[in-house]
Amino acid sequence: MEFGVSFQSHIGRTFKHAMLAEAVGLDQAWFIDSQLIASDVYACMTLAAEHTEKIGLGTAITVADTRVPPVIAHSIATINQLAPTRVTLGIGAGHTAWRSMGMPPVTIKAFRHNIEVCKGLLAGESPDFTARGKTHAISFQDTENGYINIHDPIPIYVAASHPRAQSVAGELGDGVITISLLDPKVLKANLKNVTRGFTKANRQPSNPFGVVTVGISCVLRAGEAINSDRVLTRVGPRIAVALHYAYEQLKQGREVPSFMQNFLTKEYCLYMDERWEDIHKTHSRHLHPGEEKFISPDAIKSMSLTGTRKEILERLDALARAGLTQFAISPPWDHIEESIIEFATEIAGRR
Repeated sequence: MEFGVSFQSHIGRTFKHAMLAEAVGLDQAWFIDSQLIASDVYACMTLAAEHTEKIGLGTAITVADTRVPPVIAHSIATINQLAPTRVTLGIGAGHTAWRSMGMPPVTIKAFRHNIEVCKGLLAGESPDFTARGKTHAISFQDTENGYINIHDPIPIYVAASHPRAQSVAGELGDGVITISLLDPKVLKANLKNVTRGFTKANRQPSNPFGVVTVGISCVLRAGEAINSDRVLTRVGPRIAVALHYAYEQLKQGREVPSFMQNFLTKEYCLYMDERWEDIHKTHSRHLHPGEEKFISPDAIKSMSLTGTRKEILERLDALARAGLTQFAISPPWDHIEESIIEFATEIAGRR
C-alpha cells in the first residue's frame, strides 16, 4: 500500500508541505481545488513540482466544469512538463467548489463528458467537446515544443462516493478516490460498482487500478481517550468535511454513503441548518463552534484511523485486502507538519 497526504492548496505553504512529505518518505501529495476557499490548485502544484523530485503530485480533486475540460487537461499536462511520470489528475463532480457558490455538483452526464474530453486530449486524441450548444472535435495543437507533456501518461482518478460515479470510474478511470471510507466491507461493495463499469465499457482495469481514500489518522498516546481534545483537534475537521458532504447530500435529496447515515441525527441536521451559509468556511481546517459534540467516538472510529499503532496497522492490512491501494491523510490547517511526521514515522514507516 502507498501512503499520501492531501492539502488545502495554499500558495505560500503547500509546496513546503510537499517537500516535507517527500523527505519523510510518503508516496503522494494531493492538492485540493476549491476556488472560493483555497489558492489555485495548479499554481500550488507548479511550485511543488519545482521543489520536489520524487513524490507523486495529483489533484484531489479538480472540479468538473469550474474549468472547461480542455483547460483542465491543459493545466495538468503543463504540470506534467515539470514533473513527468509523477502527475495524476484526480477529478470530481464538486462538493465545496460548486456548493460554496450555491449550486449543486455537476450532473453525471456533465461529469462523464469532462472525463471523456480530458482522457482523449491527454491520450493525444481528438475528442468531441460540447459547449454553448455546439460540439466540435478538438486536439492539442503543439505537443512537441515543451508547452505541455502528454507523452508521459497522466492517470485519471475519478472521485466517486455513489454507485453511478463509481461505475464511471470503472468505465473511464485509471483509479478511484473516496472520502473517509475505512470499512473493508463498504469498500468491497463500492468496488463492485467500479467492476460494473469495467464490464459496461468492456475494458480491463489499468494495472494497477488505483483505489485511494482520503481521510485522517491519529496515533493514540498511552492512556489517551479516543475523543481527547488532542484527537478532536487532529481528526475532527476531516471527519466534519465528510459529515458536511453527507448533510448536503441529504438536504438535496441525494444518496448518502451508507457508513455516514447514522451520524446525520436530527440534532446534527438542525445544528447545520443554522450554519448553511458558512458550512464551507472551515473546510478541513477547524470545527465550527460547538461542532465537536457531534464528532463522537463512533464517528472517530468509523471515519478516521485513530487508535494504537497496532490497531491502525491492522485496519490498514484489512483495507489492503479489500482492495485499497493508497491511504492519504488530510490534516487540519494548524497540524499539517506534525501529522505528516507522525503518520510517516509511526504508520507508513512501520509497514
